[in-house]
Amino acid sequence: MVLDSRVVHPRLLLVLLLLVMTGVVAYATYRQAGGLLLGASLVFALASWSLGGALRWASLVLYPAAFLFSLALPGARLSADDLAGALLAVVGLGYLTVTQQAASEERRWQARVVGALRGCSERLATAHTPEAIMRAGAEIMEQLQAAPHVAFVAYRGGAPYVLAASGQFRSHMDRPLQPSDNDSRSVQADHWVAEQGLALLPRAECRQHHVAPIAGEAGVPLGLLLLARPGDVPFAQSEKEVVGAFAQLLGAHLGQGQAIGELRDANELTLRALGAALERRDDETGGHTQRVTTLSVRLARRLGWSEPQIKALRWGAYLHDLGKIAVPDQILHKPGPLDAEERRAVQRHPMVGYDILQDLHFLPAETLDLVRYHHERWDGAGYPAGLRGHNIPDTARLFAIVDVYDALTYPRPYKAAWPAERALDEIVAQAGRQFDPQYVEAFVRLVRSRDDTRLVR
Repeated sequence: MVLDSRVVHPRLLLVLLLLVMTGVVAYATYRQAGGLLLGASLVFALASWSLGGALRWASLVLYPAAFLFSLALPGARLSADDLAGALLAVVGLGYLTVTQQAASEERRWQARVVGALRGCSERLATAHTPEAIMRAGAEIMEQLQAAPHVAFVAYRGGAPYVLAASGQFRSHMDRPLQPSDNDSRSVQADHWVAEQGLALLPRAECRQHHVAPIAGEAGVPLGLLLLARPGDVPFAQSEKEVVGAFAQLLGAHLGQGQAIGELRDANELTLRALGAALERRDDETGGHTQRVTTLSVRLARRLGWSEPQIKALRWGAYLHDLGKIAVPDQILHKPGPLDAEERRAVQRHPMVGYDILQDLHFLPAETLDLVRYHHERWDGAGYPAGLRGHNIPDTARLFAIVDVYDALTYPRPYKAAWPAERALDEIVAQAGRQFDPQYVEAFVRLVRSRDDTRLVR
């Protein structure tokens, strides 16, 4: 183990100083030199404070013991002045020790507060969900060491839950606080929630407790921070103020996260509604967008895609045919084959949709890739860019399989619906030509699996 010289050397010097001063005390005792004894004890006290523990109180034992021992030596004489001086020395040393201990505890508390602030900024910078913010809050309180048991109680579905915790509150994580049958109080009354939360702990572990409300924007209640500790020392005002400040900070982050979550939900609903409205021009029976979105997401999960990738895929599935708003109805609903000019008009729709979406800056690049390239082919014969193989973005390669499968198994103006097995055979036949072979294999397993038999018509 490597020891830091900045820590070891000063402590070694202090220990050596204490040994020297102990020797000086012994000498002063033997010589019955009261002034030297008092001075040595004072230096001993000053040196021992920084070491903490029992040594901090050693001077209060050392000086009276040495003084009394000096009286027992032959020829010792005690005057009233000597006794008064000794008493004053003991009182002075006691006062200095107690005040220094309080100052040391205050410095340690301030150091913990600074450390918690630093940790708070680091943790909250990477906390992007309400759950992550709550966990960060519990960890910060644990680092603050104001109490061994901390619970972050918030509302889920109208009921209070312990959603983040430390100490003995951890065993009650993700459990609702239920009122008793004869309790008519509101489950969202802060005092009731605090009482029920503290009741989760043994009485000896929550003899002292503090409750800090957490509120978002405009004072909207978001939950409570419960701190509990054993012993008889109540929470100091400074502790309550610091905990309250952290509760306000957590409330601000939760409120901001809640607003962002609501905005994301609004984005999701808007894109879904837009996709449903657009499909009505091309699919009179409706349902195409929802079907390809659901099946694409299932396939992506089977392939182990991350949640951000799946969200980008889902949004792209909503919007994949946005560009068809530029295709005239007589072409879009033509029952027979398209001529060359009509085909070119249809093949422009991926670029039209991509161009329309450029101003929606919240859309991920993978979403735009799907809209632009979902008609590319594995062999490079697709449109609009003629991309080949893995140069086609993942979202577009995956979605192309699902889109074609749905088009084959449902009726269109120019054809009747195919049976599911015939459609799957066609998808397999196009592996390595139109579609990514690995994605085709995963897709066929998904559709034919026992858990997904309902997908096969």
